[in-house]
Amino acid sequence: MPNSPSDPVRPAGAGASEAASGEARRVVMSRKGPMLVEGPVEVELEDGSVVSSDRFQVALCTCRRSRRYPWCDTSHRDRA
Repeated sequence: MPNSPSDPVRPAGAGASEAASGEARRVVMSRKGPMLVEGPVEVELEDGSVVSSDRFQVALCTCRRSRRYPWCDTSHRDRA
């Protein structure tokens, strides 16, 4: 599955982020689609846990319908 996390969920602050190197990340927003982020990325969830992906680009779900949230799996297309 694209955008599958490469690491298991872990508590926030458990590892250094590659984005902390000072390099800007490109984020592409679209009205009816996911948020595309140049990777690798770490995403901190509402509960404080962190998921990560080492892919060169990830799609983050913005509609919260994904079965693999926060990764977009195009589930939003079923209910559009």
